[in-house]
Amino acid sequence: MQFTAPTLSSTQDVFAAMITPAVLILATGSLILTTTNRLVRVIDRVREMLPEFEAFAKEGTHDEIGEQKRTMMFEQLERSTVRARLIQRALTRLYLGLGLFLATSVSLGIMTLARLDAAWIPLTLGLAATGLLFSASLLLIFESRISLSATYAEMDYIRNISHQHAPPELRERRKRWSWIG
Repeated sequence: MQFTAPTLSSTQDVFAAMITPAVLILATGSLILTTTNRLVRVIDRVREMLPEFEAFAKEGTHDEIGEQKRTMMFEQLERSTVRARLIQRALTRLYLGLGLFLATSVSLGIMTLARLDAAWIPLTLGLAATGLLFSASLLLIFESRISLSATYAEMDYIRNISHQHAPPELRERRKRWSWIG
């Protein structure tokens, strides 16, 4: 088999074909960065809860407000645990997708240099990577819904506590907004 140098036209075609995976590699890297930041926030939140759980273990009082807080904290811990696991699964898919996009780009170059007629290889790699990104996105949607429910639960807890300690005129003002939720 004799080697012949690629023409300018074929080189341009290869680079054009390799641009799409490069853009997807960049997008996947961005998703990995933001998803890692989400995981760090979940871990930090759980670490912030530790002193409160330790205080619960030491105290022996079980008043109504303390029980509400304890319940809210345990629910938050449960949500944070599920969130961390979803984020970890999403990160695994994102890293696998990144690797497959890199493999797609490399395979395009190899196919052209070796003059192989095996377009199914980069196509399969690219489709698999896209599927992984899609499934990671679904996991992150579920995680964001859990995060939102945790935020709502905290706000509801704070509203209930503040309602118990608020002067009567502020309690009346709160009733005006009760139709919103």
